Amino acid sequence: METYTPDPFLPVDENGYYGPYGGAYIPEILHSNVENLKKAFSRYIDDPEFIKEYEDLLSQYVGRPTPLYHAKRLSEHYGTNIYLKREDLCHTGAHKINNAIGQVLLAKRMGKNRIIAETGAGQHGVATATVCALMGLECIIYMGATDVARQRPNVERIKMLGAKVVPVESGNKTLKDATNEAIRDWCCNPADTFYIIGSTVGPHPYPQMVARFQSVISREIRKQLKEQTGREMPDYVVACIGGGSNAAGAFYHFLKDDNVRLIAAEAAGLGVDSGESAATIQLGTEGIIHGSRTLVMQTPDGQIVEPYSISAGLDYPGVGPLHAYLAKSGRADVTAVTDDEALKAANTLTRLEGIIPALESAHALAVLDQRKFGKDDIVVINVSGRGDKDMQTYLSRMSSTEEA
Repeated sequence: METYTPDPFLPVDENGYYGPYGGAYIPEILHSNVENLKKAFSRYIDDPEFIKEYEDLLSQYVGRPTPLYHAKRLSEHYGTNIYLKREDLCHTGAHKINNAIGQVLLAKRMGKNRIIAETGAGQHGVATATVCALMGLECIIYMGATDVARQRPNVERIKMLGAKVVPVESGNKTLKDATNEAIRDWCCNPADTFYIIGSTVGPHPYPQMVARFQSVISREIRKQLKEQTGREMPDYVVACIGGGSNAAGAFYHFLKDDNVRLIAAEAAGLGVDSGESAATIQLGTEGIIHGSRTLVMQTPDGQIVEPYSISAGLDYPGVGPLHAYLAKSGRADVTAVTDDEALKAANTLTRLEGIIPALESAHALAVLDQRKFGKDDIVVINVSGRGDKDMQTYLSRMSSTEEA
């Protein structure tokens, strides 16, 4: 059976490479699992019955399509035309459920009854636990102890959904460390366990698979923009980027149209050169992390540099191979956004439009303060998640982010 699924939009080859980035660098014990996953993905991704079940759940359970909202007050404030793709209105409050549903449907067809996942901000953990509850599957979520403390609302949601949260105490106790532990679990339980990776990272076919399941975002953008403005193509599409799932989904159907400019906002933390940053594309060098060759924040001898961001979903020391390729090839423009810039952008959106974004999404919104867009430009910003989970952080920093 063929294990290669040519993708209509992604620049990926049969070995999972996006230019020099990608591949599958995995221990021998996982080789069979990954090969079987490639076969299942290839078999089902265009299977009418699979697609119907997937799209029915997106419509009836997730609440898709999510609105493409013309933010009139925000547009007036910045002197351009801003449309917000409202992934924060998905069931569970973020785009992550688009991918979780797709991968759980694959897991069921592969006969896997134990699901594991990693999570940083907790949104992927909540989405995975939600779908496992829906499907009656065992679910274990690995989460760095630092993130368990700062994302308490999502931890409690995961537990209420019947999943087990495993705090990870190694490293700086964030997303990288949670991923390490999830991979160790997978190595120890290869027969019955399906690992749902939440971003466009990991060994092939995960980056391609996650991008494909998230591509519903850009598919809807094109249709909705046509309905509202008479044109399918915006001038700019903006998304935040850590591993890269929401950005992959927002960019997917625009990748082959060079007239649509893609902007990825990564987390600068306290500043790109501060030593407290997660700006992987700007600071990283080529290396291997979690089964993929990509850009990695590392020392000259290959030791991982611990990332930092106020956002638990963006402090990852690598980036998906697709995004490494898009950045290095010049197809995507990458900008770094500091904690303070993200907080200011979140406050602006909240006060002008009554929408409280996730801290991750706030990094994308901060591009509006960094760039000057034309009065006739159409700028689509992917609001990847809602800000409920970040209220403690917002409240603790409120005094320093009030607008003048």
